[in-house]
Amino acid sequence: MTASVQHPAYGQVRPVTDFASVLLRDNPGLMELDGTNTWILRAPDSPTAVVVDPGPPRSGKHVRAVADVAGEVELTLITHRHFDHTGAIKRMRKETGSVHRAHSDEFSHGAPRLTDREVIEAAGLKITAMHTPGHTADSMSFLVEWEGQRAVITGDTILGHGTTVLDPQDGGLGDYFHSLNRLIVDASDAVLLPGHGPDHAELGPVARFYKSHREERLNQIRQALDDLRMTPQEAKPMKVVRKVYSDVDRKLWPAAKMSVKTQLEYLRAL
Repeated sequence: MTASVQHPAYGQVRPVTDFASVLLRDNPGLMELDGTNTWILRAPDSPTAVVVDPGPPRSGKHVRAVADVAGEVELTLITHRHFDHTGAIKRMRKETGSVHRAHSDEFSHGAPRLTDREVIEAAGLKITAMHTPGHTADSMSFLVEWEGQRAVITGDTILGHGTTVLDPQDGGLGDYFHSLNRLIVDASDAVLLPGHGPDHAELGPVARFYKSHREERLNQIRQALDDLRMTPQEAKPMKVVRKVYSDVDRKLWPAAKMSVKTQLEYLRAL
């Protein structure tokens, strides 16, 4: 299916595939890009729907719009813990009464937490839960299949444009490389449905770019450490950011610092 409405389309439910539509929350920012994508999934003949990532706090109007389109929501899935994806959970439960499932117990309500490779039959679809940590420890992707068509909701593991930040609180570069490799092997030909930014016809090329970009940044950090005559154990993240990201807008340095922290942890563990 070719969408007649293009991203970003605030306030409009935009069909992307025969079984997936998106409503973009109007919460643009450095970390959120154009805003948070809330995905509505259902087979064409299904009376019920699955919603993925209800959005940030103070999203009453957004959630009501999702509920109006979705109708009966039998399940709400959460890609990861960040507030721009989980902040509207209570509102979604109030509006739809649906159960919520995430990798963590904290964001699972009315049903058990998700397990890796679990297959969910809902809204006429086959949905396979894939644990894809790296951005955060609890990051999940969802492979959605219907009538031979495949799409993957990636949350913040792969975005529609730019690159994702690895959260030093519980993210990790080793996990992230593993998750990208897994998505490349299992779903290269699937449509990419990201948590932020536009969708893409195929996940594979985007995932491979993400992997090569991370490898390039890692080599730049290795070179910066050599130039600074520091080991990964000695290096301070912001000092590395100033050298490696000198050509990047300084407004993005705090985000870069988060990723540099995880890259230094990765090098320290080698």
